[in-house]
Amino acid sequence: MLISEAFAQAAAPAESDGSLMGLLPLFGIFLIFYFLLIRPQAKRAKEHKLLIEGLQRGDEVITNGGVLGLLTNVSESYVIVEVGPNNEITVLKTSIQTLLPKGTLKGIEPPKSGKRKTAKSNTASQEDKKAKEADDVSDNDDDAKSKDKS
Repeated sequence: MLISEAFAQAAAPAESDGSLMGLLPLFGIFLIFYFLLIRPQAKRAKEHKLLIEGLQRGDEVITNGGVLGLLTNVSESYVIVEVGPNNEITVLKTSIQTLLPKGTLKGIEPPKSGKRKTAKSNTASQEDKKAKEADDVSDNDDDAKSKDKS
């Protein structure tokens, strides 16, 4: 043998101290994950649970799907959300994402008069205006060319 047995045994206790130092980065990574990922997620879950438990009739809410409405009935697992006049939907209580301040829905209701313009009709009218302007420009160019020929 090239290495004597006594020399190999003397090196073994030194490695045990090194193994504890080798675990230190693992503990550090665990602490980083705890404070950056696990703890904030648990805090958000606790806040959401308190929000769900505190829901009452008349609260204005936003669901996970983005539906805004007024709670008309609250049961143990479900809530009925009024999304418009005489339009109600039933959703799971846990799908409520945000509780809005009172009166928020009144401030964002669309006006109830006449036709509403859509983005498509606005775009079409803008394209029509551009086409007319282009025709006017081409007509002016044609008129200028005919005057030059005369």
